[in-house]
Amino acid sequence: MAKIGLFYATDTGNTRKIAKKIKKQFAEDEIALFDIAKVTPEALAEHEALIIGTPTLGDGELPDPLAEFLGQLDASHLNGKTVALFGLGDQVGYPTEFVDALGITYKKLKKLGANLIGSWPAEGYEFEKSKALRDGEFVGLVLDQDNQADLTAERLEEWLEMVKPELLGATVAS
Repeated sequence: MAKIGLFYATDTGNTRKIAKKIKKQFAEDEIALFDIAKVTPEALAEHEALIIGTPTLGDGELPDPLAEFLGQLDASHLNGKTVALFGLGDQVGYPTEFVDALGITYKKLKKLGANLIGSWPAEGYEFEKSKALRDGEFVGLVLDQDNQADLTAERLEEWLEMVKPELLGATVAS
């Protein structure tokens, strides 16, 4: 059993590609990759720490599989788990709901007792508003593959340097 479960929802395949890039930054026995559309919330219990990723669809919506997954969660699935989030959005096409799905996911997981880590600076993005902003920072890593794909590798590396010790440390503490 891998210590970290990496769960993602996808629409166009971009979130899956990012999830695969994240997985490559860990040892094979440290992390396991899951498409949220193909698992139940019980799969979360098999891991000591989690990474969850989502795109934002349309006017700030969650992908249907993620909405269904989150609707099935209760505190027993997440209580005390260390969770890092990442989200994809389009700041030019959807500046008033930029990465809203990330914010919606954060709110649900926090309410259920997850220990959320990995906030990310909002500098370097141009948008009007976002449900993923808390105290001037995003609640997780934010990537814009439509307009800033050239910044993805650097942002991903920096974020992983920050969250990886906490995720792996959570597995030692458990």
